[in-house]
Amino acid sequence: MTVDLDRLSLKELKSLQSQVTASIASFEERKKKEAVAELEEKARSLGFSLNELLGVAKSRKLAPGKPKYANPANRTETWTGRGRKPRWVEAALKAGKSLDDLAI
Repeated sequence: MTVDLDRLSLKELKSLQSQVTASIASFEERKKKEAVAELEEKARSLGFSLNELLGVAKSRKLAPGKPKYANPANRTETWTGRGRKPRWVEAALKAGKSLDDLAI
């Protein structure tokens, strides 16, 4: 397939360029998926999973934490104790309260 690029307008050239870029990305993604499928099949035939052979641990998702602390001024505002302290916790601590005072 040959295209006479000299006869195309700038708009047509840019359109062709974006189509080629998208086609290359699609091709590479397809080839990666085929390679992974082939490797998984080979590992399965040997009695392993691909993750076992690569040493990839399964991701462990944490369950949502249960609230341990509540805002005394608004009991609907809660905090599990994980992550960054909410502003109302910081304000209460600055006011002299302890986390035990905010415990549910």
